[in-house]
Amino acid sequence: MSIGLKQVFNKDKTFRPKRKFEPGTQRFELHKRAQASLTCGIDLKASVQLPHGEDLNDWVAVHVVDFFNRINLIYGTICEFCTERTCPVMSGGPKYEYRWQDDLKYKKPTALPAPQYMSLLMDWIEVQINNEDIFPTSVGVPFPKNFLQICKKILCRLFRVFVHVYIHHFDRIIVMGAEAHVNTCYKHFYYFVTELNLVDRKELEPLKEMTSRMCH
Repeated sequence: MSIGLKQVFNKDKTFRPKRKFEPGTQRFELHKRAQASLTCGIDLKASVQLPHGEDLNDWVAVHVVDFFNRINLIYGTICEFCTERTCPVMSGGPKYEYRWQDDLKYKKPTALPAPQYMSLLMDWIEVQINNEDIFPTSVGVPFPKNFLQICKKILCRLFRVFVHVYIHHFDRIIVMGAEAHVNTCYKHFYYFVTELNLVDRKELEPLKEMTSRMCH
């Protein structure tokens, strides 16, 4: 990782605190395994497969939290260049526009500038992953019955961050020397969600050509 990128990762005040997994718990061990998958030389495609004997919900939970943290950091590196003037619409090129809906303030899909969409998205995910009724941290507390559906929605929306960053801001990622890191994060995310069918294929369309070159 470049020095510039490290500085951004360390200082940016918009980054949210990481959700911690308690050391000694099974989820902490799974978290370490997921983290290790970003080191050089690891087969990312193999690393996302559910380990034998492990619970699917646990495996998905630790990855959703890790992806939230990583993608949050990636967006943080370019957020000063993503403004209401440069990105008046949350989009992925001319063919794809993303509208925000949260059933609270925005009850209908609403067109928003990209930075406002991103802020609402990160806040919304943070609320989900810090809700003990959805992401329980205590051993023995079950996940809710709709846990995977909630995670699918989170991951679908996180994918849109990749779409916007790659299509509208990748020049900044290159200037910062961060493209290898971002590409690795993307490949890990893509392999995970496709291995476990967590994001609808049509949602992946905006980056289809790039993905076909990058993820064999």
